[in-house]
Amino acid sequence: MDLNKSIQHHPNGRALLPLLVFLISYLVVSIIAGDFYKMPITVAFILSGIVAIAGSKGGKLSNRIEQFCRGAANSNIMLMVLIFILAGAFAQTAKAMGAVDATVNLALSVLPQNLLAAGIFVAACFISLSVGTSVGTIVALTPVAVGIASKTGLDTAFMVGIVVSGAMFGDNLSFISDTTIVATRTQGCRMADKFKVNIRIALPVAVLVTLIYFFMGNATAGTYVPEQIRWVKVIPYLTVLAAAIAGVNVLVVLVTGIVLSGIVGIGTGSFDIWGWNIAMGQGIDNMGQLIIVTLLAGGMLEMIRYNGGIDWIILNLTSQIRSVKGAEFSIAGLVSFANLCTANNTIAIIMAGPIAKDISDKFHVDPRRSASILDTFSCFVQGILPYGAQLLMASGLAFVSPLEIMQYLYYPYLLGAASILAILTGYPKKYTK
Repeated sequence: MDLNKSIQHHPNGRALLPLLVFLISYLVVSIIAGDFYKMPITVAFILSGIVAIAGSKGGKLSNRIEQFCRGAANSNIMLMVLIFILAGAFAQTAKAMGAVDATVNLALSVLPQNLLAAGIFVAACFISLSVGTSVGTIVALTPVAVGIASKTGLDTAFMVGIVVSGAMFGDNLSFISDTTIVATRTQGCRMADKFKVNIRIALPVAVLVTLIYFFMGNATAGTYVPEQIRWVKVIPYLTVLAAAIAGVNVLVVLVTGIVLSGIVGIGTGSFDIWGWNIAMGQGIDNMGQLIIVTLLAGGMLEMIRYNGGIDWIILNLTSQIRSVKGAEFSIAGLVSFANLCTANNTIAIIMAGPIAKDISDKFHVDPRRSASILDTFSCFVQGILPYGAQLLMASGLAFVSPLEIMQYLYYPYLLGAASILAILTGYPKKYTK
């Protein structure tokens, strides 16, 4: 039975109820309890998934469950699962081999103590700008940030928040980022022109955040004594970074890292072939909760789309436009809500892009501004979603709650504030008609 053909879909605000249930059961309950571990994120998603299936269209319960499963098993979700599996195998293999310790010692030797936090942020910005993917940057730098935290006394969630913040900088601005490509194509402008608008908003925020991390790192960092660097054990990480910057597919990058870590580990006597296998297995097992959350989120968000939740948002936002600023805020709200309901900024822009183009044409919004608004607000929302790939990956690698990391995501928060201010003031004026 083809559910999509048999059901008439209409805008429906009640379809957003599962998302509300998740936010209340996870965010609100955790904040009220004052403990980020009182409500496991998996339990929150189970509750929202039950609500999504129970309240869905589709007739029989079996049909509704089937629709939920379709969302959990779509190609984007499966790609994320593959990345998580390989990232877990690489992270644990590199740790068992000594690559993380060696890379941490290298960073501690190169960066002065008062520049550690700011230095990691700048490094994450540079890598993500070069790579064009925030997830790849998080995979590469999170283990290093965790290692630095353990040796210096800096808070682990703080260091991981720095990595995620820097990763979102490049995700928003990189010429090879999916979000940049989709935003410019849907709005009909050149990537270079969109970059010129974006950089005027993002760069001042990045500079301000660098200063914040500098002062925070300087105030909280403990003393440390750099150990001897074993250069051969740094090779896997340097190779992974170089391959990522060169634009190699993230799956290929991770497989390369796993193989190199295994070869170096066996060659240096860190483990034998069986120890390598055990390390890979442990790493994959460590990603178990992350994979479960990803599948449950995919199913829940598909039910929201299927039942008209996103259509309801689009209808209500586009009906309230009265001016150019109203049009720009509608575009921002449209892509932000789409991102909340898909947990994928590229998909959110694909969904919102054509509607944003119609809005910008009708109200004479410069396409360079509309492309910038789409990309900036999608990256702002994606960077702070506790169920988004970025925070899930970071929390999985660092063994901390996404909510603990969220309090240190200064770049996404300030980028969102700066973007709202840019719409209110018409900044940059050159691109405001």
